[in-house]
Amino acid sequence: MSRSSHKGPLSGLRIVEISGLGPTPFTAMLLADMGADVLRIARPGSGAAADHVLGLAVDVLDRGRDVLELDLKSESGVATARRLIARADALIEGMRPGVMERLGLGPDAFPDHPALVYGRMTGWGQTGPLAQAAGHDINYIALSGALHAIGGTGAPVPPLNLLGDFGGGAMYLAFGLLAALLSARATGQGQVIDAAITDGTAHLMAMISGMAGQGAWVDRREANLLDGAAPFYTTYACACGGHIAVGAIEPKFWAELLARLGIDPGALPAQMDRSGWPEIRARLTEVFARQSRDDWAALLEGTDACASPVLTIAEAPAHPHNRARDTYVTHDGLTQPAPAPRLSRTPGQIGAGSARRRLTADVALARWGA
Repeated sequence: MSRSSHKGPLSGLRIVEISGLGPTPFTAMLLADMGADVLRIARPGSGAAADHVLGLAVDVLDRGRDVLELDLKSESGVATARRLIARADALIEGMRPGVMERLGLGPDAFPDHPALVYGRMTGWGQTGPLAQAAGHDINYIALSGALHAIGGTGAPVPPLNLLGDFGGGAMYLAFGLLAALLSARATGQGQVIDAAITDGTAHLMAMISGMAGQGAWVDRREANLLDGAAPFYTTYACACGGHIAVGAIEPKFWAELLARLGIDPGALPAQMDRSGWPEIRARLTEVFARQSRDDWAALLEGTDACASPVLTIAEAPAHPHNRARDTYVTHDGLTQPAPAPRLSRTPGQIGAGSARRRLTADVALARWGA
């Protein structure tokens, strides 16, 4: 089995991925997209990571790397894994705390590989009273205050699993891994990354928490500048049933929006007069209901009015801006997001590896000279 010819910015890095769900494969995808040689170790017969939960024919998060099936409860399986890890720059795993240690593959099991970077992804973290409890994205973001702040005046609304699994989880694990790998190259010493979704989500909330600490954020939904309360930072229903998103915060953008909508600003309360927000919202609601979403987009998109059509998932790849930037690509017969962000000299690309392809132990070991 030949290795990918992908020469992205992380080309030459070898990463062992212990198969998991959500943030762990997302991190592995990020690294593989940027050229790292990522090898997933999975349980025999387990299939792709999300098959047994989501029933997917193709899981986008599996792209760009191959799979070696190993029984890590057997001596031979652990021995093979140890040989591969000994040749890797980093390992990522998403087991409950203590599981990798019980398998004989914990961070302390590799004294002869001091530069190994060991990335651990969990919801609650490696320590703390909840460390051994089960949970999912919605549980983790509930503890950071983030979930409480999202939604209407009724119940909080889960923001898909973007905020916890991928924002507060995978992105922080990837950032921690790269920081530790840079340090290891300089010092020869690896380290353990304890990436907890609770920690990462709390960190993502830094600006909002800082505002709240200074009295600039009310601890209620739809009562603040950025949570849908402001009539210039919210969505409006259109005649077709679709919606338009308005983000005209700055006075000059607000003035541009009103001018294009044909609304006299003198007939409305001042933009930042919160007591007048209901009146402004009612006026804009009435105006946007007159035409379709696409009619409004034709008038407002590309201007400083800061208004955009709210596209469905199916519509997004066809939008002219996304097409012009090749934001989406087709891979494995499925339209999916292209690697991001964009690098000018060594851009990312989807590698040749496939989680549907199973390597033998001999091939995997030979690939890394183990």
